Amino acid sequence: MKSGPSKKILIGPSTFAATDTTPLLKLRSAGYEVVDNPYKRKLTKQELLQLLTDDTIGLIAGLETIDRDVLLKSKLRVVSRVGSGISNVDVGAAKELGIQVFSTPAGPTEAVAELTVGAMICLVRMVSAMDNALHNGLWDKKIGFQVEGKTVIIIGFGRIGRRVAELLKPFHVTLLIVDPFLQDEDVRPYRRMSLEQALPQADIISLHSGGETCVLGDKEFALMKRGIFILNAARGGVMSEDALKTNLESGRIAGAWLDTFKSEPYSGPLSAFSNVLLTPHVGSYTRECRLQMETEAVENLLKGLG
Repeated sequence: MKSGPSKKILIGPSTFAATDTTPLLKLRSAGYEVVDNPYKRKLTKQELLQLLTDDTIGLIAGLETIDRDVLLKSKLRVVSRVGSGISNVDVGAAKELGIQVFSTPAGPTEAVAELTVGAMICLVRMVSAMDNALHNGLWDKKIGFQVEGKTVIIIGFGRIGRRVAELLKPFHVTLLIVDPFLQDEDVRPYRRMSLEQALPQADIISLHSGGETCVLGDKEFALMKRGIFILNAARGGVMSEDALKTNLESGRIAGAWLDTFKSEPYSGPLSAFSNVLLTPHVGSYTRECRLQMETEAVENLLKGLG
């Protein structure tokens, strides 16, 4: 059923429909007025509240804070997330208020998994450091490592973690799975271990856990052997950036890749480390993935609005 012209849909993600306008056209053809994110970055809570006018009934959501306060002060009927996780949404409050919440859990799997493996190879071969050197006129060859034969811990064995495991098969790594929500039979043919058991064995750690709970803090870094690599394609909060900095300085951590940060856009001290690869939360940023997720998010929203 089409809504009247006064009914609005707010677009949260800063690059929504950047490469293909089909999802936007689908919303407009359904009779809704589309309000774009005017800041072209992650909206603050205050900005979100200002944009959620009384005639805004739907939100295509990114990673904005959509807590009870936001939901109470809005007239939203549907929140449709572009992405897999919904830890930024107070789902309990939404249910109480009769606001439907959707996500696109399968959408980012391939894109994030491919980027993770690519970043892993870049890290162990020190590609970024050599690239920077050459751009500055220096012929600086560095001897790195091979992924082949290493012990890799995957923390969080959902869709993305499983796909990373599949992509690593040709490298003949030893895979250890850490996921307290699964049983041994859920991770076969791989071996499931507790975090405390797995960390001392790791050569490479790849984070794919859900939520914002810190998984790797000072205590966990102390269990790691010297010279390992860490990759975070989950949420920024799952790894302590302060603990990572300390262990980079001590040499316990040989290198790290972060695509997510506690505060975004990121401008913190990790930028000073040449052995840290930083990307601006682009795990899902392929043309194929964005179109798939954005289309699914729009379809979910329209379904929810009836």
